[in-house]
Amino acid sequence: MKNGSFILLKNLLLSTSRLNEFKHCDDKKKRNKIIWTAVGSVLLYAMLMFYSVGMCIGYGQYGMIDSAPVMCAIVISALSFVFTFFKTNGYLFNFKEYDMLMSLPFKESTVAACKFLYMYIKSLPWYLSISVAMMAGYGYFARPSFTVYVLWLFLSLILPVVPMLIAAFLGFLIAKVSSGFKKTKIIQTALSFAFVVFCFAIRFIIEDIFKNDKVESTLSKTNDITSGIAKYYIPAGWFAKAVTKPDILSALLLIAVSAVLFFAVFMLVGRSYRNVNSALKSNAVKSNYRMTGQKTRSVLNAIAFKEFRRMTGSTTYMVNAAIGELLALIISVITLVMGPDKLISFVLRGAPVDSVMLRPAIPVIVYFLIGMFATTACSPSLEGKNYWIVRSLPIELKTVYQGKMLFNMYLTVPVMLFSTVCFCIAAKASVTETVLYIVLGFVLCCFSTAWGCVCGVKHLKLDWENEVEVIKQGSAVTIYMLPNMFVSMALCVLVVYLGTKINPLFITAGLFVLSGTLAALCCRRVMILAKRG
Repeated sequence: MKNGSFILLKNLLLSTSRLNEFKHCDDKKKRNKIIWTAVGSVLLYAMLMFYSVGMCIGYGQYGMIDSAPVMCAIVISALSFVFTFFKTNGYLFNFKEYDMLMSLPFKESTVAACKFLYMYIKSLPWYLSISVAMMAGYGYFARPSFTVYVLWLFLSLILPVVPMLIAAFLGFLIAKVSSGFKKTKIIQTALSFAFVVFCFAIRFIIEDIFKNDKVESTLSKTNDITSGIAKYYIPAGWFAKAVTKPDILSALLLIAVSAVLFFAVFMLVGRSYRNVNSALKSNAVKSNYRMTGQKTRSVLNAIAFKEFRRMTGSTTYMVNAAIGELLALIISVITLVMGPDKLISFVLRGAPVDSVMLRPAIPVIVYFLIGMFATTACSPSLEGKNYWIVRSLPIELKTVYQGKMLFNMYLTVPVMLFSTVCFCIAAKASVTETVLYIVLGFVLCCFSTAWGCVCGVKHLKLDWENEVEVIKQGSAVTIYMLPNMFVSMALCVLVVYLGTKINPLFITAGLFVLSGTLAALCCRRVMILAKRG
């Protein structure tokens, strides 16, 4: 299994390596895209390292720097578990090149181990960013020997293996138990939604800690909690002992347990790997199925329904496409129940802003939530190898794009309508204002859909190995999301400010003209790109 896994791994890394593509590609656009992707990744890693160093500074200033290694182990283990659990369906199971790999003369356990190692290497920069940053912070305050740095760096490569194996095995069990059913997607989607909502909520918890000078007491409690976790999660304790003593025995135990667990997991997974993948790639059929009248849809609605089935069949797609709508529903209901003034006071921490001042910004606030992701930014690329099948159908390409845009409208407009009405009722807006806000919200949905489609078609990527590369890491999604997010935030502030100077209805009318013009220009651009093919 060892030699086979590394042979497969080497070829898989070479075939998907951005550096390899950069060296052998003559297309300037592709080379520039690779460069900017690398720059963006470096910035993200730098931000993560900044937060990690800040955590160590907090420990060091309050004399608790000895807890930094345990915290480092826990953070890396938690991230590796979460990342692996949500990537299992797509990397280990139901992946694109399954038929090709399984036709090669390798054991099932070898193929599974290769995919696991590939997932490990792709995620390793995230873990090392945290580890190196916290090692630097620990070294500044603790002044350890040179051996500690060597052990810390080496064991950082081993530390993510155990939680990744646990997550992969749990994903395997869920896939095995629910193969032939759709329950696994429901479970993973629900957990993903809960995790993302928690990440949004944790910002207010952290801000409350620093606003109320609770840093020292919080760090003290965190120290107790991390020590308690290390007692139950033994690998974290081994890592901490190995780098603080330093204790060679603890380091050897961490390495040995990781290696034994790796071989044990993939020996078990290999026994059912082919059956589970085959079941996931096939569709379950009801034994009591009866032929009934078939529904007739227009071409645009058929394409939109196809996109709906594509979204509901992918946990990653579902979470990214619907998280904004979910947050919009949650926040609008909370505003309706609590009242806007209490919510504003909680979010803005007593800033001199009330619901009357924020009323003109209601459509922009709703748009900020539901427009944070457009399905049209990734849906053209998600066609992948099926793109040429779509092109061979007797349907114009512009009709395909119109159907994809129609689906995004089906997804966003009902949520926009409900959320806007809830905000307007809570803010006691007049009927005229409510109607105008709904109309503006509809036009903003049109702009979001059209702008996302421009990005998706302009930066089409069909040669992806995993849908994560398109949905989360694609250039089209990044180019759509970042400018849209920052412009929406700036626009919200501008609307609130102008609302104190001029009639809010004039502001709404101006935004209607602006967003309507931009939406029309984007739609025209999509049609031009469709003609070019």
